[in-house]
Amino acid sequence: MKLKAHRSPNLLPLEILWGRGVPVMSVVGWLSLLAGCLCPFWAVAQIDPVQRELIQFGYNIATEGHSPFSGYAFYYLNKPNFINTNLTLRLAVAPTYMDSELGLSHLLGENTDVGIGVAGGGYADNYAEIRRGKYLQSESFTGFGGEMSLSVYHLFNPGATIPLNGLIRGIGHYTFYARDHKTAPDFDIANDHATFSIRTGLRFGGREPILFPSLAMELSVWYEGYFRTDSGTYGFEGDRKLEPQSHLFWGEALLAYTLPEWKHNIYVSLTAGTAIEADRFSTYRLGALLPMVSEFPLSLPGYYYQEISARDFGLLGVNYIVPLDEKQRWNLNGTFTTAVVDYLPGLEQPGKWHAGVGAGILYKTKALKVMVGYAYGVNAIRSDGRGAHSIGLLMQVDWAKAYDAVFNADSPNRWRGLQKIFGRFGG
Repeated sequence: MKLKAHRSPNLLPLEILWGRGVPVMSVVGWLSLLAGCLCPFWAVAQIDPVQRELIQFGYNIATEGHSPFSGYAFYYLNKPNFINTNLTLRLAVAPTYMDSELGLSHLLGENTDVGIGVAGGGYADNYAEIRRGKYLQSESFTGFGGEMSLSVYHLFNPGATIPLNGLIRGIGHYTFYARDHKTAPDFDIANDHATFSIRTGLRFGGREPILFPSLAMELSVWYEGYFRTDSGTYGFEGDRKLEPQSHLFWGEALLAYTLPEWKHNIYVSLTAGTAIEADRFSTYRLGALLPMVSEFPLSLPGYYYQEISARDFGLLGVNYIVPLDEKQRWNLNGTFTTAVVDYLPGLEQPGKWHAGVGAGILYKTKALKVMVGYAYGVNAIRSDGRGAHSIGLLMQVDWAKAYDAVFNADSPNRWRGLQKIFGRFGG
């Protein structure tokens, strides 16, 4: 599923809770509390007014079978007041890919912003064929591409406690493919083609683009349509098709909340979608535990990345974090995800239910989050039956906070050597 807002390319989203001793509040009360804590991020339509400088890394490795690459690594920068006070630069840079957007606040009115985006690079359009738990390299190939986009963000309810934002985005994307060294000689890869896509949606609330948010709430509905040139058949004697157009509809509800007394953090998300005239390049693909791989990651712990190709799906995910020490640096993390799917024709397998569970140790400070974990794909098909194991690593570095912790430490004498060596590079 190619839903890329804050992108992190390969190589290269999302109710009432209370804790002991916390009084029960009305739904409106809880939503107001959440919105009040998140208003710096939600303000000014969809252009993020908060300065961010993050390094994100995620990797899953399967302990059995042969899987496609399952990971991401990128540098993320969001810089308000870029050159001018009404300009915001958003930039994500991966080893072989770059995604950027220049946001122009209030360009079309007090509550309407515009974003101009440019993205491109290598391997972001790769296609990996996975059928019944088997990665078929003979039917997989490499994809390169570039794109430009124009987005209009509108805030419908200025002054409201919880904002309602609308988005219209047009994208022009060109993809060209190349054979891998293991692509079968008699397998014809898909045609190079241009795609014009349009995305529109409504988002009530929102979440920050960070790992394990402590507080967030969102209700959103979306449509995205793909319109392609040079569509047609490919594969073994034309046994599969690149559709001239595809239409995707999906919605998401999510809540992230930290219990005030216990400091336990719970994240619950429910995502569902359907597609019309979907093909292998525009369908929903579920699998792996990589929360920052895209805006809507469709995680299934223990599975290969994008292992399940679905035309229709419903996905429920729950993540729970329990602190193990008083400073809440060491934490126990548990996750559970389940999905019901209607497969894309040609990629069916027995059973429509899938589930994955995982556990890990999370270490976090103001500047750093690192989790090492184990995941089990309950219904994943492997050579010895059902069930698959994987090990994962997730990391986020807040570079601005890390720099401040080193160069403005409580005991500056400790860091004079580092300051002497690296201080010349600036803040």
